[in-house]
Amino acid sequence: MQIAPIALFVYNRPRHVRYCIESLQKNFFADKSELFIFSDGAKDCGQEKNVRSVREYIRNIQGFKRLHIVEQPENKGLASNIISGVTDLVEKYGRVIVLEDDLIVSPWFLTFMNEALEAYKDEESIVNINGHLLKGKGTFPETFLLSFANSWGWGTWKRGWDLFEPDGKKLLRELEARNLTRKFDFDGAYHFTRMLREQIAGMNSSWAIRWNASIFLKGKLSLNSGRSLVTNIGFDGTGTHCDKYGLFATDLYTGQVKVEKLSLLQENKNAREMLARIYRFDNSYYNKIRVRILNFLHR
Repeated sequence: MQIAPIALFVYNRPRHVRYCIESLQKNFFADKSELFIFSDGAKDCGQEKNVRSVREYIRNIQGFKRLHIVEQPENKGLASNIISGVTDLVEKYGRVIVLEDDLIVSPWFLTFMNEALEAYKDEESIVNINGHLLKGKGTFPETFLLSFANSWGWGTWKRGWDLFEPDGKKLLRELEARNLTRKFDFDGAYHFTRMLREQIAGMNSSWAIRWNASIFLKGKLSLNSGRSLVTNIGFDGTGTHCDKYGLFATDLYTGQVKVEKLSLLQENKNAREMLARIYRFDNSYYNKIRVRILNFLHR
């Protein structure tokens, strides 16, 4: 089995980077994996100390087959870093596993990702692997397919990433022309189309919403773990857009999720409906108030 390189994108949070790396080091495939760390430059003088701290830490990381560090002299921003970094790695290796510095992974994360990337490498309809899953009522299948990309711990192949469309305007025009905005929003459960419009307007620089739309419009699928092998620790007030408590909770599953190739390669409608219900609750007025109260009480 070909072991995919890991692309880790870091910025100015040394504590988060350390937690992320420590969780990766506990993975069974860590010592067989090449780790590429992309360290963005500071936006301003106030961030230089933290960026230096991150770089001092990552230069001494051990436990991987090989360590590669790319230090940007200036601030490129997360979207630009991810787009260029993923492009470079899939061009060279054909596949990649992608993480950001505020993610903690299960000891079985790399096993799942590599087994899935190997099992579905020749399935043209499947272009993405998702390791993260939101917490909600009900039980998902061990693995399932959706036309949806999750940016918290994912993987792809060159043939998948070749479909990435960086032009948000082009994506939105096609969504609207084909009357697909409501379906793209999980039947109104979450405002993905609004996120795309905000990216176009410069209100966010999300690469993830463009990757999600690219997959959706091409009618392609993502293989999803039925239990979350990734959790986000960035909701502690240190992230650019994060309070301590976020809307999208999840529990980290520390067991193995088995990759058995699905016989029916089409979107799982029941799983889609379950995820829509989770998004609808997480984005509800009640949940937003609950999260605001938690953040207020823990200031």
